[in-house]
Amino acid sequence: MSVVGSDLEAKNALLQNHLGSLGRVLVAYSGGVDSAYLAWAAHQALGHNMLAIIADSPSLARTQLADAIAFAREQAIPLEAIATSELSRPEYVRNDAQRCFFCKDELFTLMEELRVVRGFDAIAYGVNLDDQDDFRPGQKAAITHHIVAPLLDAGLAKDEIRVLARSAGLRIWDKPASACLSSRIEYGRPVTREALDVVEKGEDALRALGFRQFRVRHHGEIVRIEIAREEFERALDPAMAAEFTSIFKGLGFKFVTLDLEGFRSGSMNALLPAEDLFRRTG
Repeated sequence: MSVVGSDLEAKNALLQNHLGSLGRVLVAYSGGVDSAYLAWAAHQALGHNMLAIIADSPSLARTQLADAIAFAREQAIPLEAIATSELSRPEYVRNDAQRCFFCKDELFTLMEELRVVRGFDAIAYGVNLDDQDDFRPGQKAAITHHIVAPLLDAGLAKDEIRVLARSAGLRIWDKPASACLSSRIEYGRPVTREALDVVEKGEDALRALGFRQFRVRHHGEIVRIEIAREEFERALDPAMAAEFTSIFKGLGFKFVTLDLEGFRSGSMNALLPAEDLFRRTG
């Protein structure tokens, strides 16, 4: 018996119809639940008239890149990787509140060039209904580049996408959310390959310790570790605290802290003034 209710089936049908009407489509793909389900759905609707594009960027953890490629291969989804150069953009490196705009602008500029050369009709990305309540400058870049948003247009929220992915038998249905590595670096601190490398190594170490949902937040000499509340008891064990200290001091941090509020997406945004949250990118 399907776990998908009639309302959700209707939304999924709307998604399929929308995708089928777009012609040949490039899908911006990161391997997260939303973009993975969108790529899978587009492949179901369009077959080889779609192509998933993943940005091979320094801000994408190698474990995430490898898993995204593996999922596409498992589902026979056509996939190409393109190298992006956001670290060559001073506007991105300075890491202010609009950093995500410049990241997505870099990606969508390259995808638009590819779309024209290859004769595709549209570019789609995996923004969903819940994303409208968050601070996401990348959506401004998508609007600027006329990127279509099939999940949003179908009225699908994050939990609904997970239900649909589970119903379809896709292993990524419960994959933890994972924003780019640059989002771990405090605003105003330049995004460098060295800082990204430290964050990635720290998160790889937490994953190796068996933690599932976490973030390593880079505040210069201080690292702020966020662990999901359901994993907190293990994180608070004195022996684990000693392990954290050894790992992160070994990566160059002078002070190692565990955030008692636990994991939450976008916690760096809490440090932004209200005017930055609502300012438009010029």
